[in-house]
Amino acid sequence: MTRYLINFSYDGSNYNGYQKQKNLNTIQGKMEEALKKINNSKITKIHSSGRTDAHVHAINQYGHVDIQVDITEEKLKRALNSLLPDDIYVKSTKIVDDNFHARYMVSSKEYLYKINMGEYNPIEKNYVYQLCKKLNVRKMKKAINYFIGKHDFTTFSSNEDRKKNNIRTIYNAYIEEDNDQLLISFKGTGFLKYMVRIMVGALIMVGLEKIKPEDIIDMFDKKDKSLVKITANPEGLYLYKVEYKKI
Repeated sequence: MTRYLINFSYDGSNYNGYQKQKNLNTIQGKMEEALKKINNSKITKIHSSGRTDAHVHAINQYGHVDIQVDITEEKLKRALNSLLPDDIYVKSTKIVDDNFHARYMVSSKEYLYKINMGEYNPIEKNYVYQLCKKLNVRKMKKAINYFIGKHDFTTFSSNEDRKKNNIRTIYNAYIEEDNDQLLISFKGTGFLKYMVRIMVGALIMVGLEKIKPEDIIDMFDKKDKSLVKITANPEGLYLYKVEYKKI
């Protein structure tokens, strides 16, 4: 048996999220269907770096899998891409140590979020959040700096998230402006359910001048999930990069 690390990308538009769910179309489900065919019809579970929600995309997702048949890295890549739908693509495969784990050995993740402030664009509706409102980007750029560092992100997590420890570290965060489009980046140790979308929602509140940049500090202190009135749509979110301590 050989363990492989698979790097793949996907368009999440037509999926009910990454995680396998009964009777629903998921990324994990499609990956495991293809892997089962390669692995002589044996049930083959892929362990990913993390889950993405319905309609969220990934430029670089990773998962490890144990395969019993003898197959080279390049042949595994070709076989998977021949079996997967055209909105999922395997970029590379790599043989790794048997103790490697795609989730537990992650050192950092980076997410990107795209917002359209201009006129509604139906062509990009599945890939860029069509907010279609002018934002005060200067204030948003000031506000995003308050997310950097080690914090308790309870305020910026979903009510569905029941984790006891909501402390995470954001290494870097920035906003780039290109005409009417904003690109927002967060890089950190890990992220809670909906955390990126809720942080973006808070930034949108700043951009709409409903709150001040400094109010982000109070939001952290109060640990109150009701303070952020906007959760940004999933379509604008991308898992951009995953880094490992060692491979």
